[in-house]
Amino acid sequence: MTHAADFWDARYEAEAYAYGTEPNAYFRRQLDALQPGRLLLLAEGEGRNAVYAARQGWQVTAVDFSDEGRAKTQRLAATQGVRVDYQVADLTDLAWQRPGYYDAIGLIYAHLPLDDRQAVHTAAAASLAPGGHLVLEAFTPRQLGLASGGPREAELLYEPAQLATDFAGLSLLENEERRLVLHEGSFHAGPASVVRLLAQRPAPSTLSV
Repeated sequence: MTHAADFWDARYEAEAYAYGTEPNAYFRRQLDALQPGRLLLLAEGEGRNAVYAARQGWQVTAVDFSDEGRAKTQRLAATQGVRVDYQVADLTDLAWQRPGYYDAIGLIYAHLPLDDRQAVHTAAAASLAPGGHLVLEAFTPRQLGLASGGPREAELLYEPAQLATDFAGLSLLENEERRLVLHEGSFHAGPASVVRLLAQRPAPSTLSV
């Protein structure tokens, strides 16, 4: 993954934040409906979602393989007076916490090849606590005809049906393709085709027999 890390380091080394400093709109809306707890953010980049969550009282762990992303996150966190535990690691080599550790997990534009995607999504689902929520937004293959960002390889783009299979062990509260206009810095700007997924790990039944 060295080449990919170099690509993202080069993008993030500029003073400006590539995707802005405000959180992703879908992530923010879903997080605001939850009680703060332990949050994991995968492929978190420059920390816009992590810092917002920390400001709301979440205990945030962010993961990305970009050293520049970590540096930008820590600078942003310092301006807001919050702390983010940022781990520089490849998602495919991540040392996951024990199953059921996190109250929420965010995957915001965390695009991975098929085998890696399935492995990371399976591990993320297992890391959710009972009743915990997973929030995902990513580009669909229809994004290839648009100029608002995202991978240029179809295999890195996600269909709702693929995500339903990846997260089959969770309750899918939302999983749909949306057309919207992005306003996320200079690299996510304009009409876009995305999939938005909200899933929850079922809580154990409290019924007695």
